[in-house]
Order: sequence, then C-alpha cells, then structure tokens
Amino acid sequence: MELLNCPNCGEIYVKNAIQDICNQCYKEEEAEYEKVYSFLRKRENRAATIERVAEVTNVKEELLHKWVRKGRIHTAQFPNMGYPCDKCGKIIREGKLCEVCVSGIKEDLKAFEVEQERQETLHNPVYYSRNNRK
Repeated sequence: MELLNCPNCGEIYVKNAIQDICNQCYKEEEAEYEKVYSFLRKRENRAATIERVAEVTNVKEELLHKWVRKGRIHTAQFPNMGYPCDKCGKIIREGKLCEVCVSGIKEDLKAFEVEQERQETLHNPVYYSRNNRK
C-alpha cells in the first residue's frame, strides 16, 4: 500500500491501478468525463478538436490529453483528438514522441555511435608486459 498526495488538491490517498488522484478528485474527473463523452457522442461533434471540446465543456485541455493518452477517448473514433509530444509539444495520437522527435533522436544516436567507434580506433590502448623471469 502506497500513500501519496493528490496532485490536484494535495489530500493524502492510497495509490491504486485505477486512480492516480484522490477519491474526491476522481469523482469530479468522472463527472467531467461524462460531460465530454456526451458532447463527443453526438455525430456532429466527433470531429471536434481538443480546443473546441475544452471550450464547449469547460474541461481543461490537460485533462482531455490525459484521457486520450490513457485510451479513454479513442483517436480512431475522434480523429482530431490527441495529446502533446513529450519533447516538442506537437499534438500526437500515440506513443510519447512525434515522428520528427523520434527521427532526431535516432540521428543523434547514430552520430554518437559513429563518434564512439572513431574514439575507440584513435585511442586503442596497447598494453605491454614484461617478462621478469630469467
């Protein structure tokens, strides 16, 4: 059993697999989720953006991002929903990083590996041993 402070209100709660906040904040979030889901269920609202949903329902964008990231709001059903890339903030639909950031990291790693190999060939130490036996 792990006790934590709720990131929303600061109250102490017992961490579990479902809730990452205290019971009171969880109930409030669930009520807001119902508002958002009711809005998105209407056919004309399925293509709404995060900004539009937040504006109409008065739910914070961060909370909408959290629900998309956790899969509670499915991007297959709501194509304009997403959450920010952990590195640059561009809206993405899956993973933690956008394609541009992933490519940049791969290029950096490749350059690092090339530099490591170059350093190894330049500074390959040679060890000599002496035979003190006569």
